[in-house]
Amino acid sequence: MNIRKVSLVTMMVALSVATNYAMAGLANVTIMDFIVFVGGLLFGPLVGALTGMFSWLIYGAINPYGFVPQIWIATMCSETVYGLMGGFVGRKLVSALHEGQLFQLSLFLGVIGFISTLIYDLATNAVFALVYGIPILAAVVSGTPFALLHELSNVAIFVLGCVPVMISVKNFLGVERIEQISAFAK
Repeated sequence: MNIRKVSLVTMMVALSVATNYAMAGLANVTIMDFIVFVGGLLFGPLVGALTGMFSWLIYGAINPYGFVPQIWIATMCSETVYGLMGGFVGRKLVSALHEGQLFQLSLFLGVIGFISTLIYDLATNAVFALVYGIPILAAVVSGTPFALLHELSNVAIFVLGCVPVMISVKNFLGVERIEQISAFAK
């Protein structure tokens, strides 16, 4: 890892953790997932995954909802899903951004946000069930309203936020292609 990647991860982790503390009163509505996804989207799966892991490493250690080591580890690992998904789909979005297919691109990113959040919620609910000795199906069913809030809020955040952030970063860095944004981090 070079100094640029370390700096990017550090800045994104700080932003991610700060927004999670600021939004702690809104259970299961976060901007952290979006920031981690955008980290992967713009700078590749490694930066995205590290952003997710380190964000929960810090936020989970001083979690306003309490600290349970097994759940903390599960959330650290599960948050990497957003960064990995962002990194893997980011490379395929160049033509859609340049061809002006912004509406379709926004919808696609909303679907990716939903899938990522579903994976995160299933994994963390399963670990919660194991830690507290609850049948996994019961934990998933009882957690469904919270999971749906998390998933649907992420869909809205991803649909409304991803494309404008991609365009803003592209314009700010003064580059012609999104691939060059990822190269900036190298």
